[in-house]
Amino acid sequence: MEVSGPEDDPLLAQLHRVQCPVCQQAMPAAHINAHLDRCLLLHPAGLAEPAQPRAKRRRPSESSALKQPATPTAAESSEGEAEEPDDGGESEGRESDDAPPTPSGARLLPDFPGARPGSPGGKGAGPRPAAAAAGGASPRSWGEAEAPEEEEAAGDADGEDDAGRWDADAGAAAFGAPGGRPRAPAAEEVRQLLEGKPLADTMRPDALQDFVGQGRAVGPETLLRSLLEASEVPSLILWGPPGCGKTTLAHIIANNSKKHSIRFVTLSATSAKTTDVRDVIKQAQNEKRFFKRKTILFIDEIHRFNKSQQDTFLPHVECGTITLIGATTENPSFQVNAALLSRCRVIMLEKLPVEAVVAILMRAVSSLGIQVLGSSRPADPLSHGGGGSSSEPSVFIEDKAVDTLAHLSDGDARAGLNGLQLAVLARLSARKTLGKKGGQSYPPSRVLVTESDVKEGLQRSHILYDRAGEEHYNCISALHKSMRGSDASAALYWLGRMLEGGEDPLYVARRLVRFASEDVGLADPSALTQAVAAYQGCHFIGMPECEVLLAQCVVYLARAPKSVEVYSAYSNVKACLRGHQGPLPPVPLHLRNAPTRLMKDLGYGQGYKYNPAYSEPVEQEYLPQELRGVDFFKQRRC
Repeated sequence: MEVSGPEDDPLLAQLHRVQCPVCQQAMPAAHINAHLDRCLLLHPAGLAEPAQPRAKRRRPSESSALKQPATPTAAESSEGEAEEPDDGGESEGRESDDAPPTPSGARLLPDFPGARPGSPGGKGAGPRPAAAAAGGASPRSWGEAEAPEEEEAAGDADGEDDAGRWDADAGAAAFGAPGGRPRAPAAEEVRQLLEGKPLADTMRPDALQDFVGQGRAVGPETLLRSLLEASEVPSLILWGPPGCGKTTLAHIIANNSKKHSIRFVTLSATSAKTTDVRDVIKQAQNEKRFFKRKTILFIDEIHRFNKSQQDTFLPHVECGTITLIGATTENPSFQVNAALLSRCRVIMLEKLPVEAVVAILMRAVSSLGIQVLGSSRPADPLSHGGGGSSSEPSVFIEDKAVDTLAHLSDGDARAGLNGLQLAVLARLSARKTLGKKGGQSYPPSRVLVTESDVKEGLQRSHILYDRAGEEHYNCISALHKSMRGSDASAALYWLGRMLEGGEDPLYVARRLVRFASEDVGLADPSALTQAVAAYQGCHFIGMPECEVLLAQCVVYLARAPKSVEVYSAYSNVKACLRGHQGPLPPVPLHLRNAPTRLMKDLGYGQGYKYNPAYSEPVEQEYLPQELRGVDFFKQRRC
């Protein structure tokens, strides 16, 4: 509801009057700000701390002057149009002995109940600029006094509001607001915005329309998008690599749930215990029974819970006491209880494409007030122009640096944002140190973040690889299949992907020994010798020297002729044994060994033909009676 000003009603104009703490003149409350600006210029002795550029705004409860009536400006007073003071005609230049000196940034406002932030008396109200006080006339309406105050609302945000979070509009206002009082260099403001909290957490979106890169899972036409927009959230398992948006999607669901009075609880499986889960479930039961209120439970890193801990959710997810949302980087088929998996829908989030990471980085750059330099811009803008204007961005980043950061992040938005934060902070710190040493050839408030800064901040290419997870088996499978297909180039790529990701070289060497027998086999018997030699060499010298040994063996096996004759025949034998019904057939007597007299008397070894004693091939059965005539190289069943 709009709140009218004192000047709208003559009676209110007389009731809501305050007294200037500098000259003790009484005036309408709506005019006190302009009066203070003019009055403090005429009477600088009234300043409590003249050297302070900005003072903390005084709350209504902290100043007794707020409870006293007051009004018009010092501008009117200085021109001879001021009203007589209520204290018996004291002069305008007299300093107050009763009221404490008030800085120019203070506001003296009446207590208007229900005043909105940004309106007079609200939290967002701030002092008027000095330029507004230069005018001789007082504001004619409440709305005229509001406009300049809103311009400085963003400038006061760093004094009372949380500097750890901001939005794009607030960031733009902070870096591009013209006029107003003298402000700190923009480089320092960027430093304040970046310090204290990871940029990845600060830039986390709150709405689905800002959630980019996962169109296949939550695109505009998907069923899940429709359910989320309707606040009909099913039990979900969010599966994807690090930095793809699992926690962000849960954060968006949480924000949407609050709008529909749905309780949202977050736990991390890395620190939570079964008792914590049971407490949440018990409270969810009470909420549902007494208030008909739903509860959504988000478990981050749900694969850290063992099978028995995951069983705690089963009956409550089944009956709808809670809606479970789990996030995991591991394959749910192996890490999540099958019974729980059947009660949830698995949403697979893919690694973010480069375009999506670029969009996320550009959004962060815009929020910070950093200007991106394209190829057509000067290579070093720090040496051009003056950096005195606070409206110009003082931090620049090369367009190529943003692209490089997006590529090196390997689809991990968190790594990209944190890399950007580290690169900017490093350049700001380096510029500050350079300024202290002297010899500045350009303004110290202008900073350029280059491609080399980004690479130095990341230090490595973030290769997605987990030695104990899904990617471990994916890469070794790709290596095996590439060698089987005789593609030596692809085989080298997957080998490098594993070794650069931190894989144990002896594990790779053991797999090559297996491949030499399974896929090359008798087509090139020396392949097995090559693989065993590679394993021994890796054991002797270790990484990184042994990587070339593995590369040589991989190329040899990829180019070698292939034969799976032995592998297939042995697979037929295993199938025959596993599919046999009843007791296995006994070993024929003539094939048995007879080391004792008793065994010879029982017929062991009788009828056996010793092959070296014959000059020609010997016809003799070597299989049990039930398997006579079976050839495992030609048939799969016995």
